[in-house]
Amino acid sequence: MKVPPTIVLHEFIGLKAKVAACANSSCTSVKGTVVNETRNTFVILQDRQRKTIVKDQATFHFTLADGTVVEIDGKVLVGKPEDRLKKRIRRRW
Repeated sequence: MKVPPTIVLHEFIGLKAKVAACANSSCTSVKGTVVNETRNTFVILQDRQRKTIVKDQATFHFTLADGTVVEIDGKVLVGKPEDRLKKRIRRRW
């Protein structure tokens, strides 16, 4: 399945997430459900513990409702969730 570039406009709260890469090596094993999103962080619930991951330093794998796994660089996601809807998406291909 081809993933559209508008995926960054998607609501991430409630999706399964995994930190694929991170500048902080202790965050690379974090996976669970996104329970909150702020301007600069995701809060992921892993084994009943809340882990706060800085968006700018990580690459995420999100599992969509249809089972598709999407890799997104956290630098693209920095900003308030409500303001991200207003952004223009540039296609670079």
